[in-house]
Amino acid sequence: MEFSCSKKVEYKCIQMQTVDQYTVVPSTEYLHIVNNGGRNYTVCLLERKCVCGRFQIDELPCPHAWAVLKSKFLMPEEYCSSYYKTSTIVMTYDVPVYPLPDKNDWNIPEHVAEEVVLPPKWKRPSGRPKKKRGKNLSELLLPKNQHSCSICGQGGHNKRTCRNAPRNK
Repeated sequence: MEFSCSKKVEYKCIQMQTVDQYTVVPSTEYLHIVNNGGRNYTVCLLERKCVCGRFQIDELPCPHAWAVLKSKFLMPEEYCSSYYKTSTIVMTYDVPVYPLPDKNDWNIPEHVAEEVVLPPKWKRPSGRPKKKRGKNLSELLLPKNQHSCSICGQGGHNKRTCRNAPRNK
């Protein structure tokens, strides 16, 4: 079998919800509205997009696209990415991987061999990091913030305890 896509999509579809519960309403040849219990999903077969986003991300037909494909009697394998084809997976492992020769036989360029890599200059201290950050001297010398009321603008109280607040009746 050339495609492993069909089984993956069908399993994914059964997992999420049965396709028979969807109502497909065609708008154009490629644009369809799929209704699922009061929620509408727009599926574009030409651009391979669905408003749920799964069709674009997974590059596999989502349940809404699957319902459209089933209603139009189209093959879902045509709407799957080539990444899911068996031939593509086999081609991934088709390239031979050669082991490295002995370290003494390596051909290292001179500018790389001369490069000296040193360890970091400081070590991270053990234990849990501090919760508060260390403040600069300038921050320590600044006066503390004075909170003021958002209603009257005076200091020493907030809007909850403001005496100048308008009364609600």
